[in-house]
Amino acid sequence: MADLFARKAGKCVLGLFVYGLTSGIVIAAAVFWLAAYEFQKPGPLKEPTIIVIPSGSSIGGIADQLSYHSVIGGQSTDKAIFKIMGRLTGRHTSLKAGEYEFQPGISMKQALFQMEEGKTLGRRVTVREGLTNWETKILLKTNPDLKSETEILLPLEGAYLPETYSYQKGDTYLDILSQMQKAMRETIFKACGFPDENLFNSSEWIKLECPNASAPLKTTRDVLTLASIVEKETGVASERARIAGVFLNRLKRGIPLQTDPSVIYALTKGQPKNDGKGPLGRRLLRKDLDVDSPYNTYKYAGLPPGPICNPGKDSIEAVLHPEEHEYIYFVADGSGGHVFAKTLAEHNANVAKWRKIRREKGL
Repeated sequence: MADLFARKAGKCVLGLFVYGLTSGIVIAAAVFWLAAYEFQKPGPLKEPTIIVIPSGSSIGGIADQLSYHSVIGGQSTDKAIFKIMGRLTGRHTSLKAGEYEFQPGISMKQALFQMEEGKTLGRRVTVREGLTNWETKILLKTNPDLKSETEILLPLEGAYLPETYSYQKGDTYLDILSQMQKAMRETIFKACGFPDENLFNSSEWIKLECPNASAPLKTTRDVLTLASIVEKETGVASERARIAGVFLNRLKRGIPLQTDPSVIYALTKGQPKNDGKGPLGRRLLRKDLDVDSPYNTYKYAGLPPGPICNPGKDSIEAVLHPEEHEYIYFVADGSGGHVFAKTLAEHNANVAKWRKIRREKGL
């Protein structure tokens, strides 16, 4: 009788255990389903909102920020769901810092994926080729999205790579200039084919000998200097290598470069006027060619002391891979490009044609 009672009691306990286990599984499944639903449903955000996620933020800290700005709900359960689902999906360790713009109704899942993919707010600034360091600084300082900073001593002309750069809220114009300097180093080092990566950190990078330089160019400064002249001489991409070849032919023969942009740099000291009347506010005059400056390539043969602007990648490549020819002269052709000549007689004829075109256009 006692054994029968014990067996019945055991079955009862087992039944209760199975019932409890089944109930627990059902409850857990229900909780998970509810959490998954909350994770994927549209969130409470009513208007586009920009949030900066600092570097090193934990998923808990991110959840607090999102909740504070109403990207996700304000209840502790909302933040808990965001954190738990982030860990369950394995994305909690790959969320990227940056400035994000979250759209109205974004779900927790969408917000999590956006941060994992690093789809930050697209703040960008474009610095065009051919600007001087001074012009570059003014362009960035007048950008209302970039914070102001104390004045700095600008480095050697040509140290900044013209390009489109990304930034985020709170960045200063110095942050962009720093990106530009690093980009120029990387570009010239890659173009020159330096075998030693340690040279990248050298403070004398501008004076290093460039293995890929075309004679008589030797250093990175030489390459950037000629590239800056090519940049200012033409806006036609297909002409850059040919114009580089002209200047190299002149350097090899000891003929002065006689390039107007270098004279303009000598007169403006890299701070040209931007009032729509040219960098001098007028046309370059014959008397300007007598200015006594090492940048006056009419008066002094060889390269000027350094770059006259910030050249782009294409001009740098043109100098390192110039077109081989026998041209030593070129002049504007009236259509935005240039016409080239091998002899002075040919060149004078081309100049006469250009002057006629200029008179007809009232230039």
